[in-house]
Amino acid sequence: MKFPSRQTVVDGEPGVSGVARMDRRTPSLLRRLRRGDVAVIDHLDLDRASAQALVEAGVVAVVNASPFISGRYPNLGPELLARSGVVLVDSVGSEVFSRISDGSVVRILDGVVHQGDTEVASGHELSSDEIGSLMDQARGGLATQLESFTHNTTEFLRREQELLLHGQGVPRTRTSVDGRPVVVVVRGYDYREDLRRLRRYIREQRPVLIGVDAGADAILAAHHRPDVVVIGEGGLATSATTEQGSGVSDRALSAAREVVLHTDRSGRAIGADRLDRLGVRYQSMAAAGTSEDVALLLADENGANLVIAVGTHATLDEFLDRQRSGLASTFLTRLRVGSKLVDAKGVPQLYAGRTRLWHLLLVLLAGIVALCVAIAATPVGGDWWNAIGGWLSDVLDWIQGLFS
Repeated sequence: MKFPSRQTVVDGEPGVSGVARMDRRTPSLLRRLRRGDVAVIDHLDLDRASAQALVEAGVVAVVNASPFISGRYPNLGPELLARSGVVLVDSVGSEVFSRISDGSVVRILDGVVHQGDTEVASGHELSSDEIGSLMDQARGGLATQLESFTHNTTEFLRREQELLLHGQGVPRTRTSVDGRPVVVVVRGYDYREDLRRLRRYIREQRPVLIGVDAGADAILAAHHRPDVVVIGEGGLATSATTEQGSGVSDRALSAAREVVLHTDRSGRAIGADRLDRLGVRYQSMAAAGTSEDVALLLADENGANLVIAVGTHATLDEFLDRQRSGLASTFLTRLRVGSKLVDAKGVPQLYAGRTRLWHLLLVLLAGIVALCVAIAATPVGGDWWNAIGGWLSDVLDWIQGLFS
């Protein structure tokens, strides 16, 4: 696969230049990025969701203190950035955060970061061929990752068996869910495209809309109102004031019909006082899994007849391309929800849409016209047509006589 050329000349000097924005936590940095910036992060094994957010922010380069691909598993983020023409420089070391001034203009050439005339950091600029080779090597180590996954899954099931097997601790929603379809929206993989595909389905079937953290803002952006917002510690700590923000906005929390707070097993959630300041009433659900998994369990235990997932993980690579601690939860939750769960990408192939009255009238009119043409082609039909034509002519003459 050919990726676009990433070498440019800025102000007569080769390389890529931009304003440096720095944060060790990628989600926190995303809120401050502007088009043309250089993102400086410390993100081992960059995942696809973070990479997509960086692309949407319009960065021209990403400088990583850690390796983009460690080889532990085939993470999908670097390939996406390279395909979008973003320069990737990794393994520059954590000292980069003390050597570069946040907000300063930097220039990158052949893996070297310059601030003015000073070389402030040096790493390795990844090419598309290198990324492909590293990904192939990482896939070779999947057996080790799957063995670790098996152990983590067994441990997670032991700790959460009452929740997964019997639904213990899942609150009853005030929103009527029983017997209705539910759409769970996560601002993750291809969520905009997923929501676009579901536009007709949502309009016609009126499913319950559950937003997970910033997924509630995605529902609002699609001109719908979230029925339920499931919010965890990550969504509470930051507000989605920009399109790349990982947290949920105050507007989405206030617009939701109800809020479910995802806490840890002790019942704590850092940032929960934000809900109190907004005057938002909420129920709590304690679980060791991810907020995405909590939303799926909430829909299932409240009687949903179908659960459609937007922006979530669907393939093996996507399951592995996430926090390792959440993998067992994701796998077991999907086993629990079972046949109810459908990925949004498959809905248009299964749902043809509701038949409308005007569709039936159009078909009826077409049939009548075809019947009239067929009858007119017969001798008897020709006589009828001539008689009708004469009658219409008489009517028109009579109408004209009224005004003459």
